Amino acid sequence: MKMKKNRILIVDDLPFMRAAIRGVLEEAGMEVAGEAENGKDGIFLYMQTQPDIVLLDIVMPVMDGVSALRKLIRQDPLARIIMCSALGEQELIVRAIQLGARDFIVKPFQPQRIVSAIEKVLRKSPG
Repeated sequence: MKMKKNRILIVDDLPFMRAAIRGVLEEAGMEVAGEAENGKDGIFLYMQTQPDIVLLDIVMPVMDGVSALRKLIRQDPLARIIMCSALGEQELIVRAIQLGARDFIVKPFQPQRIVSAIEKVLRKSPG
């Protein structure tokens, strides 16, 4: 029996960051369900692709990650979201965790940190 690949949605405004994350995920045997450059597009893609996990950047144009997180959790209380942020955004991370984010990754991140955060969230939650 073939194991189902975990499908991840990447939401980040920087193309090079999306590409780097995609590389890490694919190398770890995961499937990228889609990529969005802001929270608004991320929510739309989430509804279309129903990924297992969302990697959601905090600071983005159009709609930031915390606003997108709030809307995603409202639409799907079981959504599994991991926030990505630069150093110095601790208060935003705390807010995101209070709103329902399952974990967070600090940029610049180690590839293994992305994979272990995803694996941890998948192990903890039904789905």
